[in-house]
Amino acid sequence: QVQLQESGPGLVKPSQTLSLTCTVSGTSITAMYNAWSWIRQAPGKGLEWMGVITYADSTYYSPFLKSRTSISRDTSKNQFSLQLRSVTPEDTAVYYCHVNGYWGQGTQVTVSS
Repeated sequence: QVQLQESGPGLVKPSQTLSLTCTVSGTSITAMYNAWSWIRQAPGKGLEWMGVITYADSTYYSPFLKSRTSISRDTSKNQFSLQLRSVTPEDTAVYYCHVNGYWGQGTQVTVSS
């Protein structure tokens, strides 16, 4: 069974970089046709797709976040990561990693000084 687990700091200061990691078990992040996404949900708002890294190491980003977002992977650890630069309080949200209908439990990130 595929399992995903997000990890990272729960509090980030404005203007800093938010960094999260998703650890994957039950499948390889290089398995064919998988596309590994980061999705977030701000308080009182719907789900927002942030970007994806494919099994072939291609990346695609939301046009609204593209200038601030990077997604990468570490195949030796079966992990993929999110970096969101220059955060503001509007980036406060629960952040999820996702693949093929499988979700991590989500991790709350608050941007505050």
